Amino acid sequence: MMYKFIGVPLLVFLCFGTAQCQKKNILFFASDDMRPELGAFLGPDFPSPVHPTVVHSPNLDALAAQSLLLKRAYVQQAVCSPSRTSLLTGRRPDTTHVYDLIHYFRNVGGNYTTIPQFFKNNGYRSIGMGKIFHPGRASGFDDPISWSEPYYHAPDEKFRSVNFSWRAVSKDEYNIRPLPDMQIADNAIQTLNRVAPAAKSGQQNFFVAVGFHKPHLPFVFPEEFLSLYPRESIRLPDNPHAPVNMPEIAWINYITEELGVYHDINRLHATGAINSTLPDDVVIDLRRAYYSALSYTDSLVGKVMAELVRLGLANSTIVSFWGDHGWQLGEHGEWCKHTNFEDATHAPMMVSVPGLTDKGLVTERLTEYVDLFPTLVEAAGFDPLPLCPEDSTTTALCREGTSLIPLMQDPTREWKAAVFSQYPRNNYTVMGYTLRTDKYRYTEWPAFTMSPVYKPDWNKLYGVELYDHSVDPEENYNRFNDPQYQSIVEQLSSQLRKGWRDMQPPGTIRGH
Repeated sequence: MMYKFIGVPLLVFLCFGTAQCQKKNILFFASDDMRPELGAFLGPDFPSPVHPTVVHSPNLDALAAQSLLLKRAYVQQAVCSPSRTSLLTGRRPDTTHVYDLIHYFRNVGGNYTTIPQFFKNNGYRSIGMGKIFHPGRASGFDDPISWSEPYYHAPDEKFRSVNFSWRAVSKDEYNIRPLPDMQIADNAIQTLNRVAPAAKSGQQNFFVAVGFHKPHLPFVFPEEFLSLYPRESIRLPDNPHAPVNMPEIAWINYITEELGVYHDINRLHATGAINSTLPDDVVIDLRRAYYSALSYTDSLVGKVMAELVRLGLANSTIVSFWGDHGWQLGEHGEWCKHTNFEDATHAPMMVSVPGLTDKGLVTERLTEYVDLFPTLVEAAGFDPLPLCPEDSTTTALCREGTSLIPLMQDPTREWKAAVFSQYPRNNYTVMGYTLRTDKYRYTEWPAFTMSPVYKPDWNKLYGVELYDHSVDPEENYNRFNDPQYQSIVEQLSSQLRKGWRDMQPPGTIRGH
């Protein structure tokens, strides 16, 4: 079978028991604020029924065609540092105690082993660049213990200006000074060339993590990507209103939280209040710029993948790709993330494992971002990680997710009955816990106490939501008070409060 990245053919061969096959290299891609609006996700798992006729993501679609494509993967909290910390430690926010962009898990949660640290501890050359952990103090400045050499950041001050929410950069300008993600892609290519000889000889495997910043705000991208999305091809969301009967606590004011920092948006004097919207022309421009930034990121993934192929490393390298959470593009009148809605918690993830996923596998089973850590460990040829005890504060290495290897063997097998996300409100005195089943999204907003207990008080609720995806996939009607759904509410409330340990796939450890 053959795949192409930027015109480079990728030949997929099975490997037969060599040392390199036993322990595979890992190329670990991340993107920022990317919802699963990729060609490979077209269909009922697309974030919205309103989108351009063609979403240009040829490179990620090609990677998906040789991966286990997780059509329904959900993050544990829809904002950068909590989501990334959860994925990188394999533990949920109530274990990491990271709910914001400030606290560092090693200070507030425990001295947990991360994905890159695991591979470094097991002899890999662990190299990171761009945005993998949330940068700065939220990660102890990129968690130095996780890496074998100094971390790489591209200079990006010029292109993170708050003067504009989006900008198309001319070729003349970026030829003089490449955009930050261009520099990250170039550094990834240089890194692969540097680690290739030792990896190919079997001397040392590599774990190379490449984190792209886009399509995070401001949406900055090369101007040629605008031509992929003519303005007339961009449509307004069909539901620019909050869900009917939505509790107020479910809403986030996108102006004060994130979008309003940009001067072009601030000048609009938008309130960000429930059922308020931005002007139609601004919505169109923002959506167009977001799609352009997404396609720009896709092109950089393709550029790095082409080099992996050229170096002859494709058949001995696991490749994973994930976006750190979803993003709202005016659906419900909301923008950015910071909610428990489907569009914020549903994100793209795929894992390519030579010899297991060569022909491409698609699963509609519910999966979570905490599942990636145990998956990569097993796919690389290591023993499975143990399930975390209920109090894992002093347990350095364990998992709160489930390895996806069984889905690579049978993507239709029975799996998790539900997956879990959460989001704090009111200065962390309320925590919204949300349960996603095959058919429903159910959310309760209990009072919450942080240090030292980090526990919800289920007897004090500030709101409850129930959305029936079988009739309302856009989550426009909260049916919590509908008498026809009362037995469903009781069942889902019980499942939510029991938590993730009661939702392990059949045949796996239940976690008690």
